[in-house]
Amino acid sequence: MKITFLGHASLLIETGNHRLLVDPFISGNEKASAKISLSDLRPDYILVTHAHQDHTLDVAAIADLSGATIVSNFEIVSHFQGQGYEGHPMNHGGQWAFDFGTLKYVQAIHTSSFADGTYGGQPGGFVLSSGGKSVYIAGDTALTMDMKLIPMTTAIDLAVLPIGDNFTMGIPDAVRASDFVECDAVLGYHYDTFGYIEIDHQQALKTFGAAGKTLHLLEIGASLSL
Repeated sequence: MKITFLGHASLLIETGNHRLLVDPFISGNEKASAKISLSDLRPDYILVTHAHQDHTLDVAAIADLSGATIVSNFEIVSHFQGQGYEGHPMNHGGQWAFDFGTLKYVQAIHTSSFADGTYGGQPGGFVLSSGGKSVYIAGDTALTMDMKLIPMTTAIDLAVLPIGDNFTMGIPDAVRASDFVECDAVLGYHYDTFGYIEIDHQQALKTFGAAGKTLHLLEIGASLSL
């Protein structure tokens, strides 16, 4: 499994012959738009954690280019199906075996609405299992005790956690979240995009390191492999 950071909370995950795009916000992110071309992404699936514009802005444009199937909660998938796009609806606690592997839609504590105020259902995260590896994609969330449920059924190889604070967990709570999901390898995301969520990189690395954990802070366009 190869995971490429596309800025903010956007990821491209390659699993064998399949490409999964998470929360595409590229054209509106000046840190990413000069480096990432929407036409080059070519996902088979687009995973959406919640409806906020900084997670859904490029969903339709990329689906137009690729024909990707949109996977999210019922309300978000219904929203895009109403515009003519293919979708697979899920809800909290639900799991589905796709051709690329298994997805489970899990709890997140946040809000969720489209830019026009339309209700976007309840926010969530994903547990992705493919090729013998499992990744927890937290989405935008506070620290929640429900995270402790995840390792009861799935051994997590990488936890993708928001670390920017203000709108989501900050670094101390992200360390606690990695304890809750019993995973010492963390990919940080949802940070530095704008002023409210800028972080001190060295302090973040030091904090995770002191807890015996590895924090990956990838440059936009950089990848790691599991």
